[in-house]
Amino acid sequence: MSMGVFFLPIANDLHFSRSALSSIIAIGMLFSGIAMPIAGYLVNKYSTRFVLLLGSIIIIISTVWAANVNGYWNFFLSFGVALSFGTSFVGSVSFTPIVVRWFSKHRGLALFILSSGSMAGIAVMLPVFAYFIPLYGWQTTLVGFSLLFMLLALPIAIFIMKDNHIETATTEVQENLKKDITLKQVLKTRPFWLLSFGLFTCGFSMNLLGTHGVPMLIDHGFDAITSSSGIGLIGLVAIFSTLVLGFISDIVQRKLVLAMIFLVRGLGFIALVIASTKWQLYGIALVGGLVWAGALSLSSAISADIYGVKIVGLLSGLTYLGHQIGAMVGSWLGGWAYDNWHTHYIAFGAASVLLLLAAFGSCFLPKIINK
Repeated sequence: MSMGVFFLPIANDLHFSRSALSSIIAIGMLFSGIAMPIAGYLVNKYSTRFVLLLGSIIIIISTVWAANVNGYWNFFLSFGVALSFGTSFVGSVSFTPIVVRWFSKHRGLALFILSSGSMAGIAVMLPVFAYFIPLYGWQTTLVGFSLLFMLLALPIAIFIMKDNHIETATTEVQENLKKDITLKQVLKTRPFWLLSFGLFTCGFSMNLLGTHGVPMLIDHGFDAITSSSGIGLIGLVAIFSTLVLGFISDIVQRKLVLAMIFLVRGLGFIALVIASTKWQLYGIALVGGLVWAGALSLSSAISADIYGVKIVGLLSGLTYLGHQIGAMVGSWLGGWAYDNWHTHYIAFGAASVLLLLAAFGSCFLPKIINK
């Protein structure tokens, strides 16, 4: 989600048009989506630790590779393909199976707390990257971040991650593990496709903002620090709002919380693109941050509620594939529409419409009694 501050420096340094770089990011999102079911499968077959270690190694190699190339195809393979696989392997799809199996009564809250890590990343790293890139360049900043990531991620993967949850799981969780439903049966059900459309929309909007939010605000007259701080504020607020939303999702119908998240986001995208003052920007970011996290967490919780947790890793990976297809389209459309029409209203307006449709569709998910 920090691509926005890297976007213009990379494009200018490597002499890429916005469309060209957006295409690399868009295809990268597709590869990230393809990697997610693979990650879910590997977690079920081996362990979360194995997938995290593999993903960390891929991230180190791909970032060093990307920082030392200057051609389109080398950057596409390193940054667009390899790094996308690495980040997917250390993403939420690898953690979701552990969380939904360990937690039942407070599953929604647990998943929301998990998602707060991403929000913290947005809030902390966007301003940090915005500060370091002008001083040291995007290449040094990228490699430095990957080394810091390695120092944090490897000990966590080795010493903390434990998949031996079944022995200590509650009776309810053990019964849920025994639910026997096949992927073929799931694909024939309406809730799966409603959740997939919602995550497609989530990916479209989040990565449109992550990739083109900062350039859009700069084009609209804001300076780079104000732009990155405004987008970062969304993540900062979301760190705390996730706890509230997670608590609420374990009390009221989760589908209603999901619909509310999509509704407020849809209105927020239009507001963001027409913001003209610093305080308008910060006010919109403040409201947007209240509902920025949660779609992925709620979709995983609803999926586990409906289909059980036995194949939740694979199902999460498949629905996240829809998320990344949306991310691909959003990242590409943001650059293509601007290059051709010199406006951000097309891409951000499309995100708003899709989010409002997702809010409407979420109301038709099954009614589930939270235990």
